Amino acid sequence: MHIVRYYHAGSGQTLIGLMGEDGVTPIAGVASIAELMAMPLPDIRALCESAGGTRIAAADVQLLPPVDGRMDVWAAGVTYKSSQIERIRESERAASAYEQVYDAERPEIFFKSTAWRVVGDGEPVQARDDSAIDVPEPELALLINQHGEITGYTICNDVSSRSIEGENPLYLPQAKVFAGGCAVAPLVRPVWEIADPYDLAIAMTIRRDGTDAWHGEANTGQLHRKLDDLVGYLFHADYFPDGALLSTGTCVVPELPFSLQTGDEIVIAIDQVGSLTNTVIRGKGGFSWLVEADGNPAARPGA
Repeated sequence: MHIVRYYHAGSGQTLIGLMGEDGVTPIAGVASIAELMAMPLPDIRALCESAGGTRIAAADVQLLPPVDGRMDVWAAGVTYKSSQIERIRESERAASAYEQVYDAERPEIFFKSTAWRVVGDGEPVQARDDSAIDVPEPELALLINQHGEITGYTICNDVSSRSIEGENPLYLPQAKVFAGGCAVAPLVRPVWEIADPYDLAIAMTIRRDGTDAWHGEANTGQLHRKLDDLVGYLFHADYFPDGALLSTGTCVVPELPFSLQTGDEIVIAIDQVGSLTNTVIRGKGGFSWLVEADGNPAARPGA
């Protein structure tokens, strides 16, 4: 099963439920991911396993990104060897910093997005118009409750400007945080249903003009960091009353000088977790709907 946040046009409500082969089963008494993430993991599991009632057909719901309320999306960097190598290649002035952080005790963790800025499956992502090289970064993402417990797994596309980050590491926020720069898949696989999170196949295909312009594959077994350690550093000195989403880094990145173009379709899949598809728009002009859609799923593309 998968935990989902969805909009039901028939009732005009945004709800939380369990997605199965025959539709969505609402989780009674829970209206947001934030409410669910206020609970301890055993309570979340019991609530999911006891969910019943009338199922809603999949065609009658609009799946939404599984972040809301005061939730943030954070991300970890240089957690795979290939990521370290590529960050060194793109950097003009700070290659040694990326060499050091891979083996350092403290991981690189950075802010990625507020909940309202997150785009979902089928929605566009942005390639910055002040950047020469923009790439998608497919990553296993952790849904974490307010108690610092991993409750489930989903997919994050950590869209990034390699040219801006490579110019100076202090430009990291501009390279990482912008409208349409964070896409999250709608399906969350509960943590208790994944036997080994370090053995998940990751694949990404970028389609351009009807053909595959780039394809890459990897496995979370190549992850240099432990997931619980990443969560521990994120929660060590901060509070997340509505929980958080933590993207765990990538090892599937197109080689330089490949860059996204308007109209590209990005398809990411992680074994046992799900898939995420987005198309590319250059510049922020196509993302005014993010502001209008805050709290109004009917204003999202495809509603």
